[in-house]
Amino acid sequence: MFDPLKLAETMEKIVVKDRLRKYYRVARAGRWYGGSVAADCVGCCLRCVFCWSGLPRDRPEDVGKFYAPEYVFRSLVRVARKRRYRLLRISGNEPTIGRRHLLEFLECLEGSDFIFILETNGILIGHDKSYARDLSKFSRVHVRVSLKGTCPEEFSRLTGAKPEFFEYQLKALQNLLDYGVSCHPAVMLSFSSKENRIKLMKRLQEIDPVLVEEFEEEYVFLYPHVVERLKRAGIKPLIAYTPDNIPAELV
Repeated sequence: MFDPLKLAETMEKIVVKDRLRKYYRVARAGRWYGGSVAADCVGCCLRCVFCWSGLPRDRPEDVGKFYAPEYVFRSLVRVARKRRYRLLRISGNEPTIGRRHLLEFLECLEGSDFIFILETNGILIGHDKSYARDLSKFSRVHVRVSLKGTCPEEFSRLTGAKPEFFEYQLKALQNLLDYGVSCHPAVMLSFSSKENRIKLMKRLQEIDPVLVEEFEEEYVFLYPHVVERLKRAGIKPLIAYTPDNIPAELV
């Protein structure tokens, strides 16, 4: 088991150069959230067994190019306007690695008519409350905190990280709410018992009832390399979907 904060430090040395951040794909239009445009970054601080990212996560030094935040913003906007989408994302890996880059990207967003969805595992925001404070300065951002399971034991089994870091994900939600940042939890439930789900809902209720109201269910999508990862880990999902049979409510 590893410390995701230390892994984040290692990743930052590889995927961040001052204000530049490494991406392996910029401006990918997709159906998620009813239509959005994403830039896919390189490098993560978790090792989720169900992750759809391959080389960009596991060999970040070999993949991608460095881009300035304004370039990423302009690229996303260009495609979004063609598609008439209002939602922008940075996806693929962990966008909170490279704090300066992310905040400068959000500065580009201010004054526009676009909304940015920050998809994050929340570890760095849970570790440092000032990250939530910095995000609160921007009016066009919504944070989707993706919880890796429903409890510390599930978190560790699914990510390879020490179980205590599950609490950092919940702390991220608390920090964001404390600073008035729009956010919601998305929870990987493919490996969770009904009892553990109920316990998590109670914990979210204790933080703030709005987290239960805006609770998003997340399930494994069985891309070929994800199937192989699950097989190697000896982990079998209770619920999963093939890429060509994803329910509309999960898109």
